[in-house]
Amino acid sequence: MTDFKELKWIAVDWGTSHMRLWLMGEAGTVLDRRHSNKGMNALAPSEFAPHLREILSDLPETLNHRTPIVCCGMVGSRQGWVEAPYISVPCAPPSIKQASRTEIGSFDVFILPGIKQLDRPDVMRGEETQIAGFLAKFNNYTGVICLPGTHNKWVQINGGLVSRFSTYLSGELFDILSQKSVLKHSLTDGKWDSTSFKNAVTEVIKNPETFASSLFPLRSANLLTNADTYSAYSRLSGLIIGSELASARSYWENKPITIIGKNGISKAYTEALEALGNTVEHLNSEAITLRGLKTAYETLKEPTT
Repeated sequence: MTDFKELKWIAVDWGTSHMRLWLMGEAGTVLDRRHSNKGMNALAPSEFAPHLREILSDLPETLNHRTPIVCCGMVGSRQGWVEAPYISVPCAPPSIKQASRTEIGSFDVFILPGIKQLDRPDVMRGEETQIAGFLAKFNNYTGVICLPGTHNKWVQINGGLVSRFSTYLSGELFDILSQKSVLKHSLTDGKWDSTSFKNAVTEVIKNPETFASSLFPLRSANLLTNADTYSAYSRLSGLIIGSELASARSYWENKPITIIGKNGISKAYTEALEALGNTVEHLNSEAITLRGLKTAYETLKEPTT
C-alpha cells in the first residue's frame, strides 16, 4: 500500500496514445506507477484534468502541501491540456521555468515545452525530456542521439545543446504498410529474421531509389513462391529503417550513437547501425524520461532570487 505521507511530487509522461505516471517520494524514490491508455488522441482538452483526477482519486483530499505535478509530452500540444510553446534550437532542453502552469485541487501542474526548428521545420514533444535525462548524466555531451518510435528522431547535441534534429515517420509508415496495405496478407510478426532485416537495410542504403519498388515484391514473392511471411515482415522493417538511415546519413555515419527507446524497436536500430559499422549504446526510454522529469523537479526546488 502506498504511503501518501511520503509523496512529494508526481511525474507524468502523457503522449499521443497513453500516459505513464509515477508517484514520487524524497530523493527520487518511486512510490507507485500508474498507466492509462487515454493519450492525447483519446481526450478533448477539457477532459485531461478530470482524467488525471480519476487516476489520482485514491489520494487524500489534502496532503498538507501543494503537490507539484511535472508533465511532458503531447499533453502540452495545441490539442492537449494546456499548450506549452516550443523553444527554438539551438537550446538546452526546456526547464520547468519555461513550463506552462495550471492547477487541479491541491496540485500545481507544470507542463514542459517542446523544441522547434525553423530551418527545415520540425518539432518534438516528450523527446526533449528524455534528452534532459540523458544530459543530467552527460551534461556537456557532444554527439548524436537516436530516439526510435512512431516518429523517430535523430538529434545532434553540441556541448549540451540541441543544435539540430530530424523526424522520420518510419514507425507510422511500418504500421500502415504492415496492417492496412495489401502487404498485410504476406507478413507475419513473431519470429525475427535478422539476416533478411540486415540485407534489406544494406540494399536500400546502397540504392535508396529502389525503396518504393522493393515493397510490392514482398507480396508477389509470397503469392508466387510461398516466400516466408516472417522473413517478409523483417525485410519490410529493414527497407523502411534503411531508407531512413540513407536520409539521416549525416547524423550517424562514422559516429558513435546513443539510442534511447524501448527494447524491441531499439534492437532493430542497433542491428542496422552495427551492420553499418557503428558503435551503439542503448538506454531505456522509461528510465531516461523519469530522470528528465526528476531534473525538472529539482529545478523547481531551487530557491528563486
